[in-house]
Amino acid sequence: MKNSILLAAEIRRHALIMNHNANASHIGGALSIADILAVLYERVLTLFPQEPTNPKRDRFLLSKGHACSALYAVLALKDFFEVELLDTYSKNGSKFTTHASHNIPGIELSTGSLGHALSVGCGIALASKRKQNYFRTFVLVSDGELDEGSNWEAILFAPHHKLDNLTLIVDYNKIQSLGNVDDVLSLEPLKSKFEAFNWEAVEIDGHDHEAIYNSLITSGRNAKPKVIIAHTIKGKGIDFMENQLLWHYKSPNEKELESAIAQLNKVHPIDQS
Repeated sequence: MKNSILLAAEIRRHALIMNHNANASHIGGALSIADILAVLYERVLTLFPQEPTNPKRDRFLLSKGHACSALYAVLALKDFFEVELLDTYSKNGSKFTTHASHNIPGIELSTGSLGHALSVGCGIALASKRKQNYFRTFVLVSDGELDEGSNWEAILFAPHHKLDNLTLIVDYNKIQSLGNVDDVLSLEPLKSKFEAFNWEAVEIDGHDHEAIYNSLITSGRNAKPKVIIAHTIKGKGIDFMENQLLWHYKSPNEKELESAIAQLNKVHPIDQS
């Protein structure tokens, strides 16, 4: 667990610096998924960083592509490419665009047009079963993204085809672009909705690494796909960003960046060795 916790802190550091340097948006949603990404990439996914298209790899799709700074960070930290390339984030001509790009090693699908990755994930999982390839498919969506009807078509599709090799993770930070999820379009009772659609559904603390790990290592039971409803905090780890709608779009200025990095360093000092 310790390694994934340290990895999460590094993901947050890099995401903050990238968003500051690029004057980019979506740091709040990047911070809310840092723990989930850390556990996935440190403890769960079968990875081949030097062979990113190895057919035996597990597939991970970040549907909320606007939070790609966190995904780029974890891929760099897991040796898919040099960490220094993160410095090119959002620069003219860079492959590191502000929404996830499949031109980056380790990224399966360009995302950011919300509501698409789960459908693609269903297709990947179905092909895997039919070809008897035994990799797993994981899709991470935002809570606000569940407003998109295309997700609910996929949510119908997956249990019909008994996609027990598919795991959906909902980043349930309860804030979307223009307000609180409950105010914009309430999702509750979310767990019951998935169960009614014949999914195995579990709810966890999306910042508890053991809870994340335990939920991810088991597939759906009784030939069902599995959904993990991860209750998270937008802006997690930075006190002035937590649960603040402002940080969906705002970029940290120099003073805010210094404060944020200082908070992370106080809890998880950078290893200078």
